[in-house]
Amino acid sequence: MSSPPPPPPSKPKRRRLLSLPAVYPCEDIAPAPLLASLLSLAADVASRRAADVDAFPVLRCGVRKAVRLAGILLAFLEEVQDAAAAAALPSSAVLGLTELHVAMQKLRFLLADCARRGARLWVLVNAGMVASELRLVLGSVAAAMDALPRSVAEASVEAGELARVVSEQAWRAAVRPDGADERAARSVRSILDQFKDGVAPDADDVRRVLRRVRVGSWSDCSEEIAFLESEICARLDAGDENSNDVLVMNSLMTFLVYCRVVLFDHIDASKSQPAAAAAPAPARCPEWIRPEALQCPITLDLMTDPVTVSTGQTYDRASITRWMKAGCRTCPVTGERLSTADLVPNTVLRGIIERMLLINGVTLPELSAAGGGGHRHGAVANTAVPFGPAAAGAARLAVAHIVAQLSRGSTEERRKATSEARKLSKHSVFYRACLVDANAVPWLLCLLSSTDAAVQDNAVASLLNLSKHPAGRTAIVEVGGVGLVVDVINVGAKAEAQHNAAAVLFYLSSNSPDSAEEIGRIPEAIPTLVQLIRDGAYRGRKNAMVSLYGLLQSAANHGRAIAAGAVSALAALLLSADRDDLAGDSVALLARIAEQPSGAAAVLSQPGLVARLAEALAASSASSSRSARDHSVSLLASLCRHGGAKVVAVLGRMPGLMASLYSLVADGGSPQTSKKARALLNEIHRHYEVAPPPPASSASSDAGGDRVVRVL
Repeated sequence: MSSPPPPPPSKPKRRRLLSLPAVYPCEDIAPAPLLASLLSLAADVASRRAADVDAFPVLRCGVRKAVRLAGILLAFLEEVQDAAAAAALPSSAVLGLTELHVAMQKLRFLLADCARRGARLWVLVNAGMVASELRLVLGSVAAAMDALPRSVAEASVEAGELARVVSEQAWRAAVRPDGADERAARSVRSILDQFKDGVAPDADDVRRVLRRVRVGSWSDCSEEIAFLESEICARLDAGDENSNDVLVMNSLMTFLVYCRVVLFDHIDASKSQPAAAAAPAPARCPEWIRPEALQCPITLDLMTDPVTVSTGQTYDRASITRWMKAGCRTCPVTGERLSTADLVPNTVLRGIIERMLLINGVTLPELSAAGGGGHRHGAVANTAVPFGPAAAGAARLAVAHIVAQLSRGSTEERRKATSEARKLSKHSVFYRACLVDANAVPWLLCLLSSTDAAVQDNAVASLLNLSKHPAGRTAIVEVGGVGLVVDVINVGAKAEAQHNAAAVLFYLSSNSPDSAEEIGRIPEAIPTLVQLIRDGAYRGRKNAMVSLYGLLQSAANHGRAIAAGAVSALAALLLSADRDDLAGDSVALLARIAEQPSGAAAVLSQPGLVARLAEALAASSASSSRSARDHSVSLLASLCRHGGAKVVAVLGRMPGLMASLYSLVADGGSPQTSKKARALLNEIHRHYEVAPPPPASSASSDAGGDRVVRVL
């Protein structure tokens, strides 16, 4: 019997900020390599010289002491190394060197966290805890120095003096938050208390806090927000959603959103910090990467956790996982059967996406610890209630400022306000509710006619996000915004604005058949979607087809769609589509249209379409695409029902169709698909039992050949 396959390798977790996962060297390590590794560690910490200490806005005095002590320790270790060149280090030195090694690992982690851009406000709020950890680390250094054998500590006269200095300074180091740190932290707590009461804090107080943590621009705020969001997601994935840290982080994140919205009047493209302290600029997305390559082919959303399947195609993990759980074992793009269900993380593409988003102050959430699934914003995105009253108050104040800028701001102010509305409405359900409650929808609709392409694009994207909220959909319809959205599909300044406007109609039509019928009454609505299906780019066609499908839930819209040429546009797309998903969407729409007799007649009037539908059913049966099978069978069944004996006869002569239907009945379809396939087979059987098929010479040209299929 073969042994079971090894479990898949676990993905490395990102280290949580202010955690110090030091690793002890192995017990049987020799003193010489341990000393060499310790020298490297000490050199790394000591390299943060006085000029670099400006990168530490918080605990400056404590950091300065730690860096100075690391420099003295490095000098001591170099003396020991020089002495050890003449005589081997004793094995008794391993204990002290090991403790030093662990302490220096922790010190390096701690200093890296204190210097980390984006984490400065969080470090400020936790300055007391950081100072305590720093004292413990320095105490460990002192204890390790005392544990070194005399032969090592006094390997030379210089070594002995340096050892005493390290030990004494480490024991005496009084590390505590600076006075300015404590005042800034108290100001943060006071500002959060004001947010709880719905009171806007004094702008000068807020700026003093930001100056302390060196946050001086819109992009700096975005960087801090992105860090806090990633930390919240990490804690949610670990099951710590009820911890106090999550509450505080969410409050701080919303505080920074308020600062970004209210205090900074323009969106800067680069960090506004001194050149000496500037971090390397993030790499931009390579020019050879097409924007579509960063979107999941299933959802058309930006991938947050890209994974590659066995066919070489890349999808977002959550999307392809849902696809597989639905029973589909094929690649959605190529239609090939997946040889394995393994999902390989596409780390290169994820890195490109992260670098691209970093430019805009956005970060991707970490992978879920359980199952490796992406936790896109976790509960941050999916809950309508914030984690605390301070966060709620700050969010409402920020949204009120955005709406004020939308209503009476200058062009530049409106450009920034629509950008902020787009970001916040994308972020969470709670922000969507705040924007709707603050009456943002009418002003965003007004800006759809803006001559500024950026303003129009951001306004449409904001409305798309708000249309996902029930109150947002109601607000758009009540103020008569549907016609304005339709106009953008026709004359939007950017293709992205047109595509997003088409998607808005889908969400608006999803309320009820009455909503779909009301949208259909707008003369330009359905013709505009049909035109986008006919002439649009890939994403535009996808959004237009989804929106038209939603409108067709109202029977009154079937005639409008047929009159607008929807059948001919879908038939042309089905006959020429080079992507399986577009062909599948076309079949789904045709199946919905053919539910009515007039729709079935329009489908049957398209030359070669019935033969193509039979081919599509055979292809979908082979590729095990459940939705494609279901829609194909539904469409053929509707054509038979409304087209009569002539259509049934044509289908009976289709090469391969009967075999595909039998396969679906036997073992290839879902219960619903199998039931429809069985009904279609019975209809064909009944037809040929009453009237045998005509001679091959009289076979319809739609049969695709002269072969006659008799059903026994």
